Amino acid sequence: MADHPTSNITLPQRRLKLDTLVRLRWLAVVGQTASLLVVHVGLGYPLPAGAAFAMVALSAWLNIFLKIRWPSAKRLSERAAGLQLSYDILQMSGLLFLTGGLGNPFAFLLMAPVMVSAAGLSARYTILLGVLATLSATILAFFHLPLPWPVGDDFTLPVVYSVGIWIALVSTLGFMAIYAFRVAEEARQLADALAATELVLAREQHLNALDGLATAAAHELGTPLATIYLVAKELTDEFDTSDHRGEDVALIRSQAERCREILQKLTSLSSEEDQTYQRMPVSQLLEDVIDPHRGMGVAIHSTGEGQGKEPVGTRNAAIRYGLGNLVENAVDFAKYRVDVSATWDETNLSISIRDDGPGFSVDILGKIGDPYVSVRGRAPDSETGGGLGLGIFIAKTLLERTGAKLSLENQAPPNSGAHIRVSWPRQAFEGTDGVDETSISSHNDRK
Repeated sequence: MADHPTSNITLPQRRLKLDTLVRLRWLAVVGQTASLLVVHVGLGYPLPAGAAFAMVALSAWLNIFLKIRWPSAKRLSERAAGLQLSYDILQMSGLLFLTGGLGNPFAFLLMAPVMVSAAGLSARYTILLGVLATLSATILAFFHLPLPWPVGDDFTLPVVYSVGIWIALVSTLGFMAIYAFRVAEEARQLADALAATELVLAREQHLNALDGLATAAAHELGTPLATIYLVAKELTDEFDTSDHRGEDVALIRSQAERCREILQKLTSLSSEEDQTYQRMPVSQLLEDVIDPHRGMGVAIHSTGEGQGKEPVGTRNAAIRYGLGNLVENAVDFAKYRVDVSATWDETNLSISIRDDGPGFSVDILGKIGDPYVSVRGRAPDSETGGGLGLGIFIAKTLLERTGAKLSLENQAPPNSGAHIRVSWPRQAFEGTDGVDETSISSHNDRK
């Protein structure tokens, strides 16, 4: 799929806010303090309270230092965030060592820093933190102080039970980390893809703004250009036909006349009263969409037929760009031919794009339209490399904003190739039902 508008986008490094980690650590400090007080003071169970409270105080002092040293809004690098989460694992491991190891019911809190990493950091740092948590759990299974328990009672977990807790902890850690990472990764991909789509729309809107600038420039330049033309016309009569300066003046006059014609064209193109330019029939839309792809080694044809009058829509850059992306995808994978057809009736308009290529891969057919999904891979004889996998996503997003619905499937045997159908309610395409057209760039299609 052609992804040239976004192929040069560099996605930012994923970062966590310092304030997020500080707040989570304060929550841990409060919870750890309350647990130690309940067990040691409330229940009267013996434990090394001095060392345990010292470890909790260390986390509190770390938070105070971080709040003083850096602003809360600071974005941490992955390395800095990974180091802080590593500290949280080690601090929790130290508390568990002092309070019974894996026999402590709070042992499963070792997973918390790994979950935070899975939601906010890359897979590399999440794996490293998962390995650290697993090593900590393994050490705690064999080396730890006795679990706080009433004086005179000896509570010792059987070895088999301790091994079972270790297996359960590691299994839960792996499952939860993978699940959290996948959910967060899909959310990040969707956010990145939507950002790329917004960049495309921003570019179209910027081109639309240039039309207004062209109109303003034509208006402002009109007066001085008229003066230049008038002076050049008067100077023409001051020189004899044999004087070479007369030729220079004539050249200035002719170029001034040409500038006036250009400015008049710019003004007429941006005029809201130029309905011929502002609106176009669907047959002309198809020609504009397929014209850039002629001469690509693949025969490309367009047809249109239907009941009633041919639909006439606004010059919507979102429609033209979305259809152009789909047609380019078909051309990339077609063997010999691509057919683009439009059918309509009194209520609906449908545009179909068919090619005779390999069609969509069956394993990703249900995922088409998601960001970063390579629709059919790269054609074997294609000279262009793969993009970001955003082509279909951007085309789908832009077209759906105009009220369209997309259907992507493979052609039924004996035919081969893909079949993409884009359908609109006729009123939505013609802009007569109040559909939001904020993405319309009325003059982007200029050639």
